[in-house]
Amino acid sequence: MMVLITGGSKCGKSSMAERLLQQFDGNKYYLATMEPFGEEGKLVVDRHRQMRAGKGFQTIEQYTQIHQAEVKPGSGVLLECVGNLCANEMFSPAGQNREGDVVQRMLTDIRQLAQICQLLVLVTNQVGADGIQYTESTTAYIRNLGELNWLLAEEADLVIEMVYGIPVVWKGKI
Repeated sequence: MMVLITGGSKCGKSSMAERLLQQFDGNKYYLATMEPFGEEGKLVVDRHRQMRAGKGFQTIEQYTQIHQAEVKPGSGVLLECVGNLCANEMFSPAGQNREGDVVQRMLTDIRQLAQICQLLVLVTNQVGADGIQYTESTTAYIRNLGELNWLLAEEADLVIEMVYGIPVVWKGKI
């Protein structure tokens, strides 16, 4: 089963994703995609690790090529977050050295991961609704993440938008 959770900043996406995984019996993995840069980035990663402590997750830091994460077949996986993964695939040296269209590459990688998992919960971000004009590279990122979110929503069994901590189900049932 694939679940896509979307929403704005600080709206409860991560909490919802963790609640869904708490009900899962079996191996649980947290695939962390945020590559920490500088002290602030390291503090964010440390805070997230502390928040997950005692919840039964095995953390794997996988910044690109998400399909290569070493998870046991039949596991529950929380991938946080698709937005960071997209940025890494577009802008990090590891991502830039890969062949092909970034959206199709990521979609293929996520599909491969989904085939291994019994439950895959993807956390992503809503971007591009603010109407601001950005640089060309940021505009490309917004376009790629928007397209990827759309394609993932088509394939997901359950799509949830978090609005002020309230889950709004757009597809499937919780």
